[in-house]
Amino acid sequence: MRQGKSKIRGEVQGTFLKGCVYVEEKFYLILAKNSAQMLLINKLLRENGIETDLVPSPPESGTVCAIAIKIQGVNLEKAKNILFENQIEVRGIYEDKKMKLQGLIDKKLGASVSKEFLDILKKIEDGDELLEKEIVYLLSTKDIKEIESIYAAADRIKRETVGNVLEIRGAIEFSNYCCKKCKYCGINSQNKIERYRMNEEEIMEVVGYLNKIGLRTVILQSGEDPHWGTERLIQLIKRIKKETGMRITLSVGEKSFEEYESLKLAGADNYLLKIETTNRKLFKTIHPDGDFDSRLKCSRWLKELGYINGSGNIIGIPGQTIEDIARDILYFKEMGINMIGIGPFIPAKGTVFENMPPGDIDLTIRTMAVTRIVCKKVYIPSTTALASLSKDAQIRALKAGANTIMLINTPAKYRTNYMIYNDKNMVDIDSAIYAAKKAGLELPKYLKL
Repeated sequence: MRQGKSKIRGEVQGTFLKGCVYVEEKFYLILAKNSAQMLLINKLLRENGIETDLVPSPPESGTVCAIAIKIQGVNLEKAKNILFENQIEVRGIYEDKKMKLQGLIDKKLGASVSKEFLDILKKIEDGDELLEKEIVYLLSTKDIKEIESIYAAADRIKRETVGNVLEIRGAIEFSNYCCKKCKYCGINSQNKIERYRMNEEEIMEVVGYLNKIGLRTVILQSGEDPHWGTERLIQLIKRIKKETGMRITLSVGEKSFEEYESLKLAGADNYLLKIETTNRKLFKTIHPDGDFDSRLKCSRWLKELGYINGSGNIIGIPGQTIEDIARDILYFKEMGINMIGIGPFIPAKGTVFENMPPGDIDLTIRTMAVTRIVCKKVYIPSTTALASLSKDAQIRALKAGANTIMLINTPAKYRTNYMIYNDKNMVDIDSAIYAAKKAGLELPKYLKL
């Protein structure tokens, strides 16, 4: 469902209009009390003929990472009646208003940038959605004043939607076994590396540490490892929930609908499955045993099941164009992605791309900023890959729309073998605190140090 203008003939809000007019169509966002209630409401509305979409929650809800049910304004009263008849109390119903940002343009700026850029900036001020060609312009401009304005707009949107607090997550890379042949990845099945699998007790020891320092979310990441199948993961998820109550993000690849559903029912909250590129031809090039439509299907299943849905792309992967990146950003918007991981391509030893140059840091940060402008209230990590190319790059990203850092908490004896790319930076809590202070962000209150 896309917000826009509806073409209406005849009577409009009690007024008879001759010919054809355009009326701005209103949309509303229903915010449930929890994930289970959200899925129930979404099911009830659809069964009663109301078209819905699941999107990131509105800024005024006060909830940083949640999913709202989007409906057309013409269906609002019907939806309210359905909620009343089923005795469902919700957290709130909000009009899906444009986010306006007055003050982005002043006379001094207007005299130093192009008219095309000013027109785009005016659309950002008015809260209007950007076209692909406008996103391409923002990604392509070389003008320093324009770039500074892009970063300033992204930073302001971040502060007004998700706040000025650095979100910190702890990641455990629990297996580097993988059955896939992705050409860019250092742990692909054909690469000759030392393999490892952590057992449940090893994982729980790290989870205990993360819980002790106050982190609320643990990220369980691995290659697509058949040994760590759904049943083993369910057992692990249930134990983490029982012993710590932490939120759980899974990043374990493509699975069936039934598997995703079982993992969600066991207690998984979030799922990260990067699209990596929306260019079908390029996707096939870097995933010789992958299927673009299957990846899309998995992302839709995750959304349908009520996961906080994560995706992302790789900037500078061989064969990529600026237009590809712009389409990636539009995909994140249209899919209603909640968490968007954007990192530079870094070659991995032993892969066919081993001798290719890394992705451009400036373009990666610019992509983060434009993604913030387009997608608004989402989690955007200042990625480990950025920190691997430059410590300052991670700080720059936090000043340009990013709001999250992922710590690498894989035990020292394993972490050097989870080399999805060369010279990986092992971001720890000290470096996260340093980055937050340098970027002018507050540390989260849940942190216990």
